[in-house]
Amino acid sequence: MDLAAVKTDVIGEIDAQAERLESLSLKIHHNPEMGFEETLAAKWLADYLAEKGFSVERGISGLPTAFRARYGEGKPVIAFFAEYDALPELGHACGHNLIATMSVGAAVAARKAVGQFGGSILVMGTPAEELQGGKAIMAERHAFEGLDIAMMVHPGSVNVAATRALACQPLDVEFTGKSAHASAFPEDGINALEAMLLAFNAINSMRQHIRESSRIHGVITDGGEAPNIVPGHSAASFIVRADDDAYLEILKKKVLDCFSGAAKATGARLSYQWREARYSALRNNLTLAQLFCENMATLGRHYILEDSKRNFGSTDMGNVSQLVPAIHPIIAICPAGTNIHSPQFARAAASAKGKQGLLDGAKALAMTAVDLLGDPQKFAAVK
Repeated sequence: MDLAAVKTDVIGEIDAQAERLESLSLKIHHNPEMGFEETLAAKWLADYLAEKGFSVERGISGLPTAFRARYGEGKPVIAFFAEYDALPELGHACGHNLIATMSVGAAVAARKAVGQFGGSILVMGTPAEELQGGKAIMAERHAFEGLDIAMMVHPGSVNVAATRALACQPLDVEFTGKSAHASAFPEDGINALEAMLLAFNAINSMRQHIRESSRIHGVITDGGEAPNIVPGHSAASFIVRADDDAYLEILKKKVLDCFSGAAKATGARLSYQWREARYSALRNNLTLAQLFCENMATLGRHYILEDSKRNFGSTDMGNVSQLVPAIHPIIAICPAGTNIHSPQFARAAASAKGKQGLLDGAKALAMTAVDLLGDPQKFAAVK
């Protein structure tokens, strides 16, 4: 059977699944769960795959809400990645309900390619993408060994197959000073809030002298107790981002120098911790992205292959892309300029356009799997 015929079959399979996929997506959307707490979403997704004949391992990599579902045996091994955590307050304002169901729908449809050509289809259930780096943890624990190709689609406001995602690492900082009455005995105090403000100003002064693509942003989480008390403690959370992993290390040192200088200037004691979740820069496989674009074109969606100017932010799919040929395309489900991580985007993720994005994304992923399983030359070119 030729590739075109199998692609017609997988499109038909996704159309046949459409109602259930939309229902699954909306269930996840209406029951948002934070990172590492996605008990319902992980169960619903894994149960659906098990029903469709996948062998499912739950709680992999020591993470209760991570799973691996497999259909078929042997090489090549094509993996679709599912994300399903939500954001505090905003729910699924990043559209992870759509990401998860796109990957699951694509995998179920791609069974037809496995039946024709052999190989294996996996769904990797990866929790806690938002700031906790579930995939980074799973990569360190060797969860992705043996994969040949890794794919997922992220909803957004543009259609682009390869976009830039920065390396990043979150930082928690604290200054400990000495409380005192701000009017009667200010000379007895050491102002921890002033130390934090100095550090903010030092970082702002540094921005002129770092790469344009770099990002440093943070919030003060503790600035004191009352205006008539010299703050004896302050705390903040930051994220440091760079366009590659090597420059991230340079930038991290520069940022810490700003905090160390503020500590020396005020006498406050600095303590800090880099969080475990370190996101690598996304390494786009453009050959794979081109296949995805060509399959999207058959669905009537015009795709840009590469947008080197647009900064998506950061994703732990970057960690996967450093190990395995990977793509992380964006599919438009709302008007251009709509920000992810906003109430508007959360609504879009449950809208009719969101459903269409879900179906188109699943179809393009499944058709790309057909290319890889059914054409050894295309697979070799991607590798």
